[in-house]
Amino acid sequence: MRVTYENKDFEIEKGTKIIDAFRNEIENSTIKDIIAVKFNNTIESLDSTIEKNGTIEFISRENKEGRQIYIRGLIFLTCKAFYEIFPNAHLTVNYQLSDSMFGTVENMEVTEDVIKKVKARMDEIIRKNLPIIKTVMTQEEAKAFYEKENTLRGRIQVDVEENLSLYFCEDYYNYLFGIMPISTNFATIYDLVAYRNGFLIKYPNLSTPNSLKENDNRLKIVSAMEEYDKINKLLKINTFYRLNKKISEPEGQKELILISEAIHEKKIAEIANTISNQKNIRMILIAGPSSSGKTTFAQKLGIALKINGMKPVNISVDNYFVERENNPKDENGNFDFECIEAIDTELFNSHLLDLLNGKEVKLPIFDFKTGKKNYYDENILKLNDDDVLVIEGIHCLNDKLTSLIPKENKFKIYISDLTVLNIDYYNRISTTDTRLIRRIVRDYKYRNYSAQHTLNMWYSVNRGEQKNIFPFQEEADCMFNSSLVYELAVLKKYALPLLQEISENSPEYADAQRLVNLFKYIKEMDSDLVPNDSLLREFIGGSIFYN
Repeated sequence: MRVTYENKDFEIEKGTKIIDAFRNEIENSTIKDIIAVKFNNTIESLDSTIEKNGTIEFISRENKEGRQIYIRGLIFLTCKAFYEIFPNAHLTVNYQLSDSMFGTVENMEVTEDVIKKVKARMDEIIRKNLPIIKTVMTQEEAKAFYEKENTLRGRIQVDVEENLSLYFCEDYYNYLFGIMPISTNFATIYDLVAYRNGFLIKYPNLSTPNSLKENDNRLKIVSAMEEYDKINKLLKINTFYRLNKKISEPEGQKELILISEAIHEKKIAEIANTISNQKNIRMILIAGPSSSGKTTFAQKLGIALKINGMKPVNISVDNYFVERENNPKDENGNFDFECIEAIDTELFNSHLLDLLNGKEVKLPIFDFKTGKKNYYDENILKLNDDDVLVIEGIHCLNDKLTSLIPKENKFKIYISDLTVLNIDYYNRISTTDTRLIRRIVRDYKYRNYSAQHTLNMWYSVNRGEQKNIFPFQEEADCMFNSSLVYELAVLKKYALPLLQEISENSPEYADAQRLVNLFKYIKEMDSDLVPNDSLLREFIGGSIFYN
C-alpha cells in the first residue's frame, strides 16, 4: 500500500497497523500527544490497519477531533478506576460544563475521599501505560456477553443494527461511541474533582491545551441543565434507548411532542411572569449561541408578555454596526463583525436612553452592501408607558452593549440548546453537535447552503461564541433551555441525507461521518406531528411565525 505523510510516500504492507508503520514518524513528530490519525479524511485509531492507499495526518489532543478522543478516553479511565475501587457504583456521565464533564453515581455518596481514591487509581493506571483493546461484536453478541458477565459495568443500552465496539483494559470493559486512545498513558493533563452531588472530569481547553482552568462557578447554567435532566429522568427518556422505545409505542410520538412543547410553554410563561412582576423592567436582552432558537423564543415570549399586559417592541442590534471603514479587523486582516467594537455602542446607548425617557427616535437601518447606516422618516419610534424593548444579539449579555442603561431597567436572558439526552449512560451528546445539526438543516432550507459549507464555517462560529457569548452566560437573569427531547429524531430525516452527500475527499468528511454515526442510534419521527408554533419549526420550516 502507498501512504502519503507530509508529502512523502511510504510503501506499507497491507494489514500493517498505523502505529507500527509510522512509529518513527510519531516519535519524531513536532506534534505532541498524538492520539489518533486522519486517514483519507476519516478519523482512525493508531492501531487501525492500513487496507488501502491514502494520505495520513496525525491528530493530537490539541485539535477538536483529538480532544473528543481525549475526553472519551478520560471517561473510560474514570469508569475503570471507579469500578476497581467501588465495583457496585452505577456511574452516569450527565453533561458537559465548560471544560469538564459532569458525572454522578446513582447508588452512593460522592465525597472528597471517594474522589481522592479514584483519582489515585487513575494516576496509577496512567503510569502503567496499559493497552486499551477494541473488540467488535454484533449487538446480539454484546448482549449475550453482558448477560453472561452478569454485570452493570457497561449497562449497555443501544439499539442499532450495526456492530458495536467494546473496549477492554485488563479485566475492565465498556462500550464507547467513537475512536479511543490505544493505551492509558494518553492522559497527560486532567483532573478529577468532587462537584455538587457528583464529580467533574476536567480537561484542557483548545485555546490553553497545556493547562487546566480554575473551576467555573457557572451555577445558572448548571441549574438549567439539572432542571431538564430531572424532567427527562422523571419521564424515563434520558437515553436514546429509552427515547426509541417511546417512539415505538402507540401514541408515543404524539405524547413526546406534547410533553416537550408543554415544558417550553411553561418555562416561557414563568419568564414572562418574572419580567411582569418587576415593574422597572423596560428592556429585555436575549443572547445565545448559533441555532439556539432565539428568534422563535423572542416571538413566543412576546406573546406571553402581551398576555401579562405588556407590549414588546423589537429593536435589531444589527442596524447599529459601525460604518464599514471603521469596523475592526481580525488577525488575518478580515473584517471582524462579531466583536463588540463592530457595534456603534455610543449611538445605540444614546437611542436607548432617549426611548426610555419617552423621546422620539429616528432609528437607523444598516445597509450591508454599502456598509453604512441609513435613516428614513418612516422609521421613527416612541415608546408608550406599557412598551418594553426586546433586543436580541450575541452581545446582549455584555454590559458594554448597554452601558448607559441602569441595571434595574434590564432583564437578561440566555438561551441555548442544552441537550441532556445521552446515547447511553456513558456516551454524551454534545450540545454543540445538536446546534450544528439544527444549523445544517436551516442553512440548507433557507439559505441553500450545503452541509459541507455549514461544517466548514462551524469552527469560526464556535470561536466567536467562545469569545462573545459564553463568558457572559452567568450575567443572565434567567436561562432558557431550548432543547426538545425528541428533536434529533425529527431532524434525522432532514440532516442525514445532507451529511451523506459529503464525499470522502472532503476535509469535512470526518465531522459528517461522526454525525451520520450518531443518527444510527436513534429512530426517526414524523415531523408532521410537530406543532406550527414549535421552536423546532424555525429549523425544519412550517412555522406560524414566519412566511
